[in-house]
Amino acid sequence: MAATTDVHVRVCEQEIIKYDLEIKAIIQDVAECNGPQSTLTELNYKVKEKFSFLRQRIQDLEQMGKEQDRDSDRHSMLKQVEGHRKQMLSNQTAWRKANLASKMSIDSLEKEELLHGGDTSLRQRKMTKESMAQTSSDITESLMSISRMMSQQVNQSEETITTLATSSRTVLETNEEFKAMTGTIQLGRKLITKYNRRELTDKLLIFLAIALFLATVLYILKKRLFPFL
Repeated sequence: MAATTDVHVRVCEQEIIKYDLEIKAIIQDVAECNGPQSTLTELNYKVKEKFSFLRQRIQDLEQMGKEQDRDSDRHSMLKQVEGHRKQMLSNQTAWRKANLASKMSIDSLEKEELLHGGDTSLRQRKMTKESMAQTSSDITESLMSISRMMSQQVNQSEETITTLATSSRTVLETNEEFKAMTGTIQLGRKLITKYNRRELTDKLLIFLAIALFLATVLYILKKRLFPFL
């Protein structure tokens, strides 16, 4: 059990040393930061995060020190904890000084840009306005092109609808003509049938008339030629 505790203590001490070195390195970056402000903000966020991890590991080491069975081990670990806390406070003081130096450097550069970079800023604003004007012109031209294309599509759609309407009327008219032709054909068929029937009746009547005529002639001839029969 004691061996396991020693391992945890050594791991905790190694992590405390690691966080302490990382904090010192980031504080150096803060001191040398000349901007922009977003970079300084990001560095400060990293320092705060490392301080939080360091503070937690120091508390863990303190708790493990209080749990030591031997008084000598307990006093030794708590003394180490006190030393780590003092080092953390020293790092916090260095951090504040580094922030102050960085902010002074950023402010100085911004003032210099305002004094010597007025013309450049003016040209940049002018170029920005010209770029925005060109972009607006391009967008307007694109919208007008789209509008023309839509107008052409509408005209084509109207022509298509007109063509379809004309075709529909033509189909309807053709259908009506077919109906009229069908009626005429049916009427013609009836007339032909009626004519054919009448022609047959006339033929029968002619045939009967001829037969009657022949019979009459034969009768007359018979009476004259053979009066005694």
